[in-house]
Amino acid sequence: MKKLNGTHRKPINRSKIRLFLGKYYYISKRFFLWIFGNIKFAKQNKKTCLQHEHFRHQTPLLRKLKDVDMRLQYNKIVNLKLAIQRLNQAIIYPGETFSFWKLVGRTSKRKGYLEGMVIFNGSFGPGIGGGLCQLSNLIYWMTIHTPLTVIERHRHDFDVFPDSGRTQPFGSGATCSYNYLDLMIRNNTSQPFQLTLEVTETDLIGYWKSDRPPACRYQVYEKDHRIDSEYWGGYSRHNTLFRKIYDWDNNLICDEYITENHAILMYQPFLESHA
Repeated sequence: MKKLNGTHRKPINRSKIRLFLGKYYYISKRFFLWIFGNIKFAKQNKKTCLQHEHFRHQTPLLRKLKDVDMRLQYNKIVNLKLAIQRLNQAIIYPGETFSFWKLVGRTSKRKGYLEGMVIFNGSFGPGIGGGLCQLSNLIYWMTIHTPLTVIERHRHDFDVFPDSGRTQPFGSGATCSYNYLDLMIRNNTSQPFQLTLEVTETDLIGYWKSDRPPACRYQVYEKDHRIDSEYWGGYSRHNTLFRKIYDWDNNLICDEYITENHAILMYQPFLESHA
């Protein structure tokens, strides 16, 4: 899906063969980057526990969504716990890069992953390892409240569900698909950062911690949110995310751009949702 003169082109239904070949081309390309790219990747470090919390966030594990089998959400909790075993206590030292998929690895039945909900090409359905977008969303949202730098982030080209229960701006997450839709974060600071994750009975909880307390605080907000009627009969949604950075005396240090979001709506806009 691409923008054309301020509008979105109508989605193209590609053949299964083209989708299959394209997927494995990009998977192979990602493996090449991991092996031959000049990148020093972050690793788990369970022997070290950094103490100073920089940002904390949590999201509910279960959310009632229209036409979505709750079994997929319960399976998602299993998938989250398995992925967290590979991500928890990962440390990004100065100059290193965090890769979501390099640490998590391929999700498979053999590793214990179950069918969770996956979103693809404007629809949703069951898929092994589904539901891990909740984890990448959480990590992205926490990261943009720290001095860490997001160097790769993706979001869905389609907005599948209405805003029922959402507390964050549209487009404030990061979708993931093994391994070519990755979330990569680089530490350009002079201090290490450690990712801490846990699953409680009700929530997914995450923290970014460091060896020094935070020097400032961050306020993420959106601008120019709108829903457009497209020439081909559908609707698209747009916004831009920014963040204000303050020192602890509440002085504004800067107001900076984060990213733009564009998606095709897969539901009727301007109506209340009935999940």
